[in-house]
Amino acid sequence: MSPMWGSTAQYEVIHWSWAIAVYLFLAGISAGSIIVALLVKWNRHERSNSSIWDAMIKSGTLVAPVSILAGLFLLVADLGRPLSFYWLLIRFNPLSVMSLGVLFLLIYTPIVLVFTLLVFERTIVKYTWLSPLGSFVEWVKSLHSYAKTIEYFLMAAALCVGSYTGFLLSALYAIPLWNSPVLPIVFLTSSISSGIAVNILIGLVFFKSTINTESIKYLLVLDLRVIMTELPLLGIFFIGLFYGGGEVSSVAKAALSHGGLALVFWLGVIGIGLLLPLATVILALRSHVYRVGYILTNATAVLLGVLLLRYYIIYAGQIYLG
Repeated sequence: MSPMWGSTAQYEVIHWSWAIAVYLFLAGISAGSIIVALLVKWNRHERSNSSIWDAMIKSGTLVAPVSILAGLFLLVADLGRPLSFYWLLIRFNPLSVMSLGVLFLLIYTPIVLVFTLLVFERTIVKYTWLSPLGSFVEWVKSLHSYAKTIEYFLMAAALCVGSYTGFLLSALYAIPLWNSPVLPIVFLTSSISSGIAVNILIGLVFFKSTINTESIKYLLVLDLRVIMTELPLLGIFFIGLFYGGGEVSSVAKAALSHGGLALVFWLGVIGIGLLLPLATVILALRSHVYRVGYILTNATAVLLGVLLLRYYIIYAGQIYLG
């Protein structure tokens, strides 16, 4: 192995692999995309009194269920005994962050699927091969009277899913780099940032007919605020570790300055994931550039940065133990 990445011996301590990092990434995208979709609906779509679903809402409700189901499949498959996953449901412990996380996912996943059906109801009705499911379609239509309640529950569940992974890591006191109350907030803000990126990207590519440039501008302004929040949050996260003293301080210094993981953080998370999108968002807002190619670059940078943040936290936490 290259000296830049360190010796192979240090990776013997890895118990949570890349699959967990990807799961955290997918769960964050799901929560972030639905949070962003609901914010657009409440702050842009409803104010305009439009009868057409905004592209940013459609993209969020399409991405959210797909990404959470893919993440759950990856998580269960990564378990040594995937068929034993049901024990987390039977042996529920309200004091366990993992048990609470499973509960959040059990609440969030069906609600997000129901909301997706509400958004794409007109599309579902168009398909004649679904005519035998007429009662199902009528049931979906009946849910519109409860739409606002569904949205409120969905927002609460999405906030829980977006932050619980951070709480799960921070509850593991034996790993100094994870033991920080700021970590759940960092994960939630990065989830929202990834949600903004993927909603704009999918909306521009697949839902051009319902694009609203004011909604894109609204999300770019929101993304600017989220990035400006995430940068100081990461600073607070590491400053808290530095002043933790003892092995916590040495772990933070090593994670930021040793080996390839430090490069992942400074170049990938900070450079590509935060500073590059920050520059492109400022440029977009000034020049009103909302082209697909331009947004693709911005979205790719954000999503890569969020993925690398999960990867960095998972691996650095297990490698640098003081």
